[in-house]
Amino acid sequence: MAASPSTARAINDRLALEFLQDEGPLTAGQLKTLTGLSRPTVADLVERLQGSGLVTIVGETGGRRRGPNARLYGLVADRAHLAALDVRTQSVTVVVTDLLGATLAEAVLPIGSDTGTEPAVEGAAALLERTAREAGAVRLHSVGIGAPGLIDPVTGELRETSGLPAWHRRLVAALQERLTATVLVENETNLAAVAEQRVGAARDRGADSFVLLWLGFGVGAALVLDGKVRRGASGGAGEIGFLPVPGTSGLPSATACDGGFHTLAGSAGICELAERHGLFAEAGPQEPPAAAVVRAAHTAGAAGAAFLDALAAPLAVGAAAISAVLDPGRVVLGGEVGQAGGTALASRVETRLAEMSPLRTEVVASSLGGAAVLRGALLTARDAAQNDLFAPPG
Repeated sequence: MAASPSTARAINDRLALEFLQDEGPLTAGQLKTLTGLSRPTVADLVERLQGSGLVTIVGETGGRRRGPNARLYGLVADRAHLAALDVRTQSVTVVVTDLLGATLAEAVLPIGSDTGTEPAVEGAAALLERTAREAGAVRLHSVGIGAPGLIDPVTGELRETSGLPAWHRRLVAALQERLTATVLVENETNLAAVAEQRVGAARDRGADSFVLLWLGFGVGAALVLDGKVRRGASGGAGEIGFLPVPGTSGLPSATACDGGFHTLAGSAGICELAERHGLFAEAGPQEPPAAAVVRAAHTAGAAGAAFLDALAAPLAVGAAAISAVLDPGRVVLGGEVGQAGGTALASRVETRLAEMSPLRTEVVASSLGGAAVLRGALLTARDAAQNDLFAPPG
């Protein structure tokens, strides 16, 4: 069935807007080439999008070419303001951007383990509001939040989880109450995978399926299969910290991952391994100590190489378990530790993995590191804004 004229216009407008978002400012001729639409159709949609306040003339191409055909059209960046929050166990990071993703203001708030729930919530909410004011955002359109823990697949809410601060869950509810913006919350590792898929290590290789193995203060995994993040029946897909593995003193329980993969691959376990190899390093603010020792290993000669060899072994065990069940074809070593390890660690894990699994699996290092959570939260907020603003009127 052929689309009605109004439906066709809406489809064409959305297509043009997405090209302007992805490619930046374009001429009418470039839009014609990219969309495959006729010149009159492109002229109509440009006029329509200018009238709606979504597109404006931002300049002209070249010095020799002047006139209407040289005009560059771009999205109106301040048509909407977005915010993203990376909620960690003892900190909150906030960034506010325009519709194009340009950072307008950002801030970090440390939150001590002895801080009460309400003071922590009030501090984090006030941080967001203050950062938005500094960015000149009178009203936020969409807010993306990345937090540890399980997201209920039915309600989309952060579930109450033992071992995590109570203020995490309360913060999400408080922001939904205080803001007129659309507030979206997602597991931090899943958001990191979204970022790696769209602008990071997985995009570089055009990955439709991969697993992000998050290595930070703790461990986790995100599963991207056929281009989509898979969350599982209860939202717990990828809780690899609870995976029973050899080399620990016991087994994990329903309430604690001690004895599981977390014991070997969490920051504390990696630091213990580094100490046995005589490696020590001072971590930066909000950085997992393991990231510092892994980074230091690159310049520590034989001791550093031996440490990376030893670290690759347990990481390969976790990757092998994932590979045997999902056969993703690619594992991204994410988080601050994965990025610090770089190619040197990733190649070692890939070699060890090939020795214990018949399934060919590429292992690569994150290109975003810990920043992937905030980037993924921002991409989620931007998608929500685009779905609203780019939708046909009515």
